[in-house]
Amino acid sequence: MKTRSRRIGWLVGMLLGGLGLCLPLRAQNPQEPQPFIQDYSKGPGWFPAVLRPYQEQEVPPMTLENSARLRNLIRDGRIELSLADALALVLENNLDIAVQRFIRPMAQADVLRARSGQAARGFQGAFVPGGLQVGAIGAGVTEASGGGGLGSAGGITGGGGAVQVGRTGSFDPAVSFNFSWDRNSSPLNTQVVAGVPAVTTYSTAFTGGYTQLFSTGTSYFLGLTGVRTSSTQQNLLFNPAVISRFAFGFNQPLLNGFGRLPNERFLLVAQNNLRTSEEVFRLQVNTAVVAVTNAYWDLAAFVENVRVAEQSLAVSQKLYEDNQKQAEIGTLAPLDVVVAESEVASRQRDLVVARTNLQLQETRLKNLFSKKPDPALDAARIVLTDRMPEPRDADIPEISDALTAAMNNRPDLRQSETNLQNQNLSIRFTQNSLKPNGSIFGLFAGSGLQGNSLTAAGGAGGSLQQAFGADFPEYAGGFSLNLPLRNRSAQADNLRAQLEGNQLEIGLQRSRNQIALEVRQAIIGLIQGKAQVEAAHQAVRLAQQTLEAEQKKLQAGVTTPYQTVLRQRDLLSAQTAELQAVTNYSRGLVEMDRAMGTTLNRNGIEIGDAFSGTVSKMPTPPFSVRGFTPGGEGSR
Repeated sequence: MKTRSRRIGWLVGMLLGGLGLCLPLRAQNPQEPQPFIQDYSKGPGWFPAVLRPYQEQEVPPMTLENSARLRNLIRDGRIELSLADALALVLENNLDIAVQRFIRPMAQADVLRARSGQAARGFQGAFVPGGLQVGAIGAGVTEASGGGGLGSAGGITGGGGAVQVGRTGSFDPAVSFNFSWDRNSSPLNTQVVAGVPAVTTYSTAFTGGYTQLFSTGTSYFLGLTGVRTSSTQQNLLFNPAVISRFAFGFNQPLLNGFGRLPNERFLLVAQNNLRTSEEVFRLQVNTAVVAVTNAYWDLAAFVENVRVAEQSLAVSQKLYEDNQKQAEIGTLAPLDVVVAESEVASRQRDLVVARTNLQLQETRLKNLFSKKPDPALDAARIVLTDRMPEPRDADIPEISDALTAAMNNRPDLRQSETNLQNQNLSIRFTQNSLKPNGSIFGLFAGSGLQGNSLTAAGGAGGSLQQAFGADFPEYAGGFSLNLPLRNRSAQADNLRAQLEGNQLEIGLQRSRNQIALEVRQAIIGLIQGKAQVEAAHQAVRLAQQTLEAEQKKLQAGVTTPYQTVLRQRDLLSAQTAELQAVTNYSRGLVEMDRAMGTTLNRNGIEIGDAFSGTVSKMPTPPFSVRGFTPGGEGSR
């Protein structure tokens, strides 16, 4: 009895120890950034609410309503809009940003999937290398394409004394139960064995199992089977009889599939892609901020263009009226009046074009910072409160500083670097896959048989006591080895992974070169733009002085109205060129920040606000207050 108690205690201790090891596989990544909303990579807890893993998790509802900030800015049919307001609105309402907000939760769900042992799915902007797949696309760590996860059905196979304990389970431990009841009647051709010409058998069966796979490739299972049978046969030792069997088995790969990398590869990729998701989102926010800033300055340019067109029309109208008066008193030929009238018509056409272009640009800007059309928004006119920036020497950075900032901050570059890291995982995995399949395995099982007989009565308790007490034990162990003689599939996968890695490495260098080119182009553009703005200011001043001198000569009768019209056109051309130069310089500043990857930092934008869609801290664009307005200092 003492020996039996020790055996039972040993088996119970092993069972509890195995259950203690069945903790969820968690990523050891302390540098992982904190999520901005619920972290979907953790999954629902299963204790004490054991049904939560089988219930749908709630996803926060999406909203397609414009933010309260936009509604509050509409007053008396006007929107007084600063650049900071425009940036805040685009963080809250831009639909492109809203679409990309789902990328990080999707990446977290991919981590959750990989923690269970399934293949990561990836997303747009982050890929799962094909070399990580074994068998069919989407299969998991083993070659079982049907399961799509870390293990095939697994279990024990044997016959004629041969035993094989295969790999089984996944990182998520699984418990299985099966219960059945059966009644079977069979005619017999003899009564010697059963003592009756027909036999009716009643069977009640129960099976239970527990499987688990660990990141080292070790897998084990616990199984318990019980069958109670009763029969109309007359010569049975026990009737009814209870047959039970308890089994514990394990499998450990030694070559192919050994270690953490082959088994955690999808989790490692999913964790890398989780970091990539932040870069993908940051890139989209950069793109939206650049777009709304450029649209803001373009609208400012169109406003100035309308002002220039109105001013030019007023000058042409005055010249026409003066010519009419002189023609009436006979001091000017009627043809000069026609010339002035033609100039008025041209300026009226320019004003119509300028006003309609302004309306189109207002519509484009509204579309960038609104989620849905709104009658009040559509009817409101945008009044800009910030001026376009005036060139400064400090706006042009040193080339070395700009290149360093770009290489450290560009989200698209970090995204490419992470994809290369994923490919390196694929290369290492395919190297491991070149090895033969070899593993060791072991099995311990105990059986029991009890029931009612002529001398005693027994049942399930006694049968289980025999099984767990190892009264009728089975011990088995061994190893398996599978040697693909040519191994062409694994060779091809490894070659493909290396070639794809080289391809990504070259692509990464190409991205670095392209970024360096963009930085240099942005700096040259600022230098060129600064010179063009200064020259345009001077040209406007000279054209204004020339027109004023020509108007005085016309009043003195020493020139013709046509010459005055030409000077008016020269001034208009100079003002248009000045406006274009200032607009280009404003866009150049935006491009400089984009090329260096400093758009968000320079504008004081918190990436957390962009992710949540709620601005807790107003953006602080560097050129939102100071600046130069075309037609101002440069036009006087």
